Amino acid sequence: MDITLEYFNNMMDALEKGEVRVAQKVDGVWNVNRQVKEVILAGFKLGAIKDMSEGQFPFFDKDTYPLRSFRKEDGVRIVPGGSSIRRGAYLAPGSIVMPPSYVNVGAYVGEGTMVDSHVTIGSCAQVGRNIHISASTQIGGVLEPAGALPTIIEDGAFIGGNCGIYEGTIVQEGAVVASGVIITSSTAIFDATTGSFVPRNADGRVVVPAGAVVVSGSKPIIRGGKPLESGVHLYCPVIVKYRDEKTAGSVHLEDLLR
Repeated sequence: MDITLEYFNNMMDALEKGEVRVAQKVDGVWNVNRQVKEVILAGFKLGAIKDMSEGQFPFFDKDTYPLRSFRKEDGVRIVPGGSSIRRGAYLAPGSIVMPPSYVNVGAYVGEGTMVDSHVTIGSCAQVGRNIHISASTQIGGVLEPAGALPTIIEDGAFIGGNCGIYEGTIVQEGAVVASGVIITSSTAIFDATTGSFVPRNADGRVVVPAGAVVVSGSKPIIRGGKPLESGVHLYCPVIVKYRDEKTAGSVHLEDLLR
């Protein structure tokens, strides 16, 4: 389709209002809106480099992608200290951004979610309601190809500090990812409660199951059915249990910060 500047601007406005999304869950399955991603990509071609410098800090970017503006009526708490939210990102009323953080184009942040200090929410990432993305965590962006699902964090999840959730990983509702866990499209997650690895979904995506509590672990390198004598292990996230009342209590304090 031929994407005009007017059509692009209308789409960016709709994204910022939450009227359209890059991806949505329908009947339990996440579906990507390819057209929205195509419009986002077209914005880079439609734009021209512009001097967006402020004070002593030089910035040069496409004029189609300035920082988006907020009003008090939007109900978003953006704490002073250097955060940046790009045009085309949606932050729901009741969400909180601690400084410094960055939210990229096409991202969706749901109600009651806290984006903590030094957090990056990548392009088109879908972050649900009542989530804490803890300090120094990165939620990866998936902009290309247009048909690819983005990284998704579902409602009620808790992501610990210094985590990296990348390449279209899906963290399902209520899951707890402990500090320092890294998950990519090639990561195998071991479920210690069942003694087996978590299967990928029908699309081949890595999925953290609903309510799972995931910590950093390791697995031995296996060859010929036996561990190598060197004793060398590979990194492997491990599900140690599923969320219970004790786990819920440990993250309840987050509500006091909102």
